[in-house]
Amino acid sequence: MWGMKLLFRPARATHTPFGTLTAGGARFALMALAGAALGCSDGSRSSLPATGELADVVDHLRLTPVVDGLDRPTFITALPGSDVLLVLEQGGRVRWIEGGQLRAEPFLDLSDRVLSGGGEQGLLGLAFHPNFRDNGRFFVHYSTIAQNGAQNGLRAGDGVISEFTSSAGASSADASTQRRLLSVAQPYSNHNGGMLAFSPRDGFLYIGLGDGGSGGDPRGNGQNLGVWLGKMLRIDVDSRAQGEYGIPDGNLSGSGVLPEIWSYGLRNPWRFSFDPDNGDLYIGDVGQNAVEEVDYEPRGEGGRNYGWNTMEGSRCYQPNSGCDRDGIAAPVLEYSHDAGCSITGGYVYRGRAIPELRGVYFYADYCSGLIGTLRMQDGALGGSRDITASINPDGISDFTSFGTDADGELYIASRGGSIYRIEAD
Repeated sequence: MWGMKLLFRPARATHTPFGTLTAGGARFALMALAGAALGCSDGSRSSLPATGELADVVDHLRLTPVVDGLDRPTFITALPGSDVLLVLEQGGRVRWIEGGQLRAEPFLDLSDRVLSGGGEQGLLGLAFHPNFRDNGRFFVHYSTIAQNGAQNGLRAGDGVISEFTSSAGASSADASTQRRLLSVAQPYSNHNGGMLAFSPRDGFLYIGLGDGGSGGDPRGNGQNLGVWLGKMLRIDVDSRAQGEYGIPDGNLSGSGVLPEIWSYGLRNPWRFSFDPDNGDLYIGDVGQNAVEEVDYEPRGEGGRNYGWNTMEGSRCYQPNSGCDRDGIAAPVLEYSHDAGCSITGGYVYRGRAIPELRGVYFYADYCSGLIGTLRMQDGALGGSRDITASINPDGISDFTSFGTDADGELYIASRGGSIYRIEAD
């Protein structure tokens, strides 16, 4: 399975084997959504109109290697209050990078409890408490191993979101400090989501979950408010009102609605992030057979339905069937499978090294090596640009995650084990 490069690619009933897609062979067919999609029916290359400022900046960037030798990296983040980068490996270790050097000893090792045999299972997310430097608390999302039948109510492959603690200034965390907050029953091995992040606006923990897997959302989880799958959850980790956590005001409510749900209609949100300057939320949601999408949520505006599986991007999921689009939030950007097959959501750049780049959002495609950018202006798409040719001339692919360091500089990971920093050329 590993040789077929299935990691983080969605299950599809009909699709060219993923191994046949290359950066050089992918044709870009990017479509803007400003009330209507702009596409090319003949498959010719199209791109979003970009502002002059966006084009001038993003056309002069490069990927600078930082380290290699990692084992299937899935996420990059900064250790708060330090110059250390932490990288999650799918098998269960959190690795430590400082001064461009990869330390042999991990920051945290959960390999004894993490299942990573499936293409999309493993150690998937990590988020530090906003007050980590004072309380040492951080949160991890992983697929549980539980291989010998049910263990603590969990089956192999179920998702676990747990809290751990680390001593101030420590170079490693103690795996025995684990306190489980919630677990997610996973009916299939794919579409786990996995991202965790605290909002800079409200301080609550957000959890991105896929629809439970297989293909086409056979259980209808995306639109079912009685399950967590296919949702963005929001919980208060500083309260125990719900047992292990609290429910913030403003989550969805109503008969049969699970109180943790913030928004819904997601297929597999493989990486979401908050703009640290204003709290706006960006979601890269992996599509089925046709469309990859970027969803945008202005700060604090939850309760959104992103459409799956009524919609795939801006299209009705069942071709020629028609569908009810009322109440569905359309993506701000989408691209067809002429360009790739599995979006990796990124971050809004807020670093110091390239001031002109501030406010630009980056995303990538795991299959084709596409790297794209967009900028939101007054809640609408202000411009976008495909920068693959200039920033990725060597055709690096299998991008699994972006991340930022303590200064807001942007990094990207390849499943092959390399970390790159995005720099001005």
